[in-house]
Amino acid sequence: QVQLVESGGASVQSGGSVKLSCVASGFTFSTHCMGWFRQAPGKAREVVGGIDTDGSTNYVGSAVGRFTISRDNAKNMAFLQMNSLKPEDTAMYYCARYSGARCDGASLVNWGQGTQVTVSS
Repeated sequence: QVQLVESGGASVQSGGSVKLSCVASGFTFSTHCMGWFRQAPGKAREVVGGIDTDGSTNYVGSAVGRFTISRDNAKNMAFLQMNSLKPEDTAMYYCARYSGARCDGASLVNWGQGTQVTVSS
């Protein structure tokens, strides 16, 4: 049974940092791209970025230059380091498994339950 469990969500002040973790189980973690998404209240879920099995990363929108995705295949974990946080980063953050080794062109297969990040001004 595939499981993705996020943790590390917090309430922080604007300009602060948070590091989210995602523990994966039930599949061969090292062979799948992992992605991070977020959903703010009243808005659609949006992609933050992803990390291929070779460690290559890609970021979308406001995540560029502020967020860093990493992975530890030995521990079956993915991470999202978020710096210079803004109130508009307030959202539920989810990790997700893609169907292939590379995020590009792959399908989303599984989601975690999410972890809340709240940024106050």
